[in-house]
Amino acid sequence: MKPPPFRYHAPTRLEEVLELLVRYGGDARPLAGGQSLVPALNFRLSQPGALIDLNRVSGLDHLEESADGSLRVGAMVRQRRLERHPLVQQQWPLIVEVLHHVAHPQIRNRGTVGGSLAHADPAAELPALALALDMTLTVQSPRGKRTLPAGQFFTGMFATAMAPDELLVEMQIPPLSPEAGWGFREVARRHGDYALVGAVAVLEVDAQHICRRARLALFSVGDGPVRAQKAEALLTGQAVSEQLIDQAAHLAAAEDIDPPGDIHASAAFRRFLARNIVADVLRQALKNRVKQT
Repeated sequence: MKPPPFRYHAPTRLEEVLELLVRYGGDARPLAGGQSLVPALNFRLSQPGALIDLNRVSGLDHLEESADGSLRVGAMVRQRRLERHPLVQQQWPLIVEVLHHVAHPQIRNRGTVGGSLAHADPAAELPALALALDMTLTVQSPRGKRTLPAGQFFTGMFATAMAPDELLVEMQIPPLSPEAGWGFREVARRHGDYALVGAVAVLEVDAQHICRRARLALFSVGDGPVRAQKAEALLTGQAVSEQLIDQAAHLAAAEDIDPPGDIHASAAFRRFLARNIVADVLRQALKNRVKQT
């Protein structure tokens, strides 16, 4: 199939991009890696009046550590570059593990971090990772910049809190505590396919095995990435045991999510997968301690 007709713009400055977004008033789509947008155009699921190619825009592909230890990631950083960066491999091994499961290397060579987050696919790994790592996302318009926590950025299926004249320009990833452990798992029909269910966990557990902080996010179980807040509350402040993990997994699957049923899996099967996956990632988080990497 062929995409519908559209105007094509290839600006080189961010200011030009923002001016074009204003000019088209919501009828333009930014083109980053194109790994999601181009198929949507070809199937005519997306029919914008204009495409704004971001690949020549300077200043959107930075990847650097801030003075406070956080990681600043420009929206146009390729997923493969983030996955293979030595600093990320050393200090944020969870990011590397998650990216290993995003499609295939050929896709990650072109796909951008910001593009995946802005696309907000409920079955994608990176939005759930953003919740689990407590990322903040900076968007910019001609009115200036504003920064949103990941929990406020995703608003629904393929929907974000960005206004039509705003562009995602940067993500900030806070440093992980030395007490932090992490876990990730997804179930898909084949490696590289969208997951039927997936989960990401970050636990901060002290020497007495008390969980000081829990972040648990699931994907492919709703209209967007889902924080398992009831399960997190159950874990926080308690000694982590097998019994507590089983209780948290049951709570997450039974009360924190409202999964859809479709041709790939029923809602009941997704709840069954979620319970087992959550238990697994919580156990992983007790072993995969960041300070041991």
